[in-house]
Amino acid sequence: MATTLEKLSSAKCFGGYVNRYQHFSTSTQTTMKFHVFIPAQAAEQNVPVLYWLSGLTCTDENFIQKAGAQRQAAERGIMLVVPDTSPRGANIEGESESWDFGVGAGFYVNATEPKWSKNYRMFDYITVELPEIIKTNFAVLPGKQSIFGHSMGGHGALVCAMKNPGMYKSVSAFAPISNPVSCPWGVKAFTGYLGSDQEAWKAYDATHLIKQYQGPPLNILIDQGTEDNFLKQNQLLPENFQKAADEARHLSTVRFQEGYDHSYWFIQSFIGDHIDHHAQYLFDNLDSLL
Repeated sequence: MATTLEKLSSAKCFGGYVNRYQHFSTSTQTTMKFHVFIPAQAAEQNVPVLYWLSGLTCTDENFIQKAGAQRQAAERGIMLVVPDTSPRGANIEGESESWDFGVGAGFYVNATEPKWSKNYRMFDYITVELPEIIKTNFAVLPGKQSIFGHSMGGHGALVCAMKNPGMYKSVSAFAPISNPVSCPWGVKAFTGYLGSDQEAWKAYDATHLIKQYQGPPLNILIDQGTEDNFLKQNQLLPENFQKAADEARHLSTVRFQEGYDHSYWFIQSFIGDHIDHHAQYLFDNLDSLL
């Protein structure tokens, strides 16, 4: 049965449209919202898709309003899809008690702990349900999709790409939680969603997944600000990911950007580089849909 989309808002932007939708999700058993930037080119031809995953406490609104990505996506002819960061309205006891677990903090995993496993299935939502909705309802090129994100969403982007070899043409991240099994945020989230078996946690840890990855090239770009307080608190651990990628002989580019923090000012500063990075692979090194 096809998913019914309800359009909540629409605004013209750089010749295209920023639309917001909601629908009932079979993955989370809740109503989910997402934003789409539809470039003008999609009125005449199918276009590639770039998925963005946001970080802790965010909704589907933060990136689309703050990142400044639409101008370059419009020039390139790339559709942007921006989902929420967790189910909302599941009414699970304790899901809104802290900012780094539960609502706004789904960590892009499929929860296995009974309390959370019915609704907190964000991995399936991002990699199975949402792509099918996009393919069915929008003018997109088959097989031409990439993924990127920030912080928790950077973790999600890396994990989604590595657990689905060949599904995404490229992956990038801003200040990702690169080794969650070894940082306080990850330990808290994984204990809650996945239980006490720390071996099971590794299935959602980019640093461990890169060691075993055997699919097509991932085409990874990571930017990390040197004045990011969460970097200094050992929540992000990009050095662990880079070491694991190097040892496994997987090409990844990790750039430390002097003086930048964890905010959307940082994202705005380098969003163009990331869209350019993905365009290389979404268009097979050919010109964008100008």
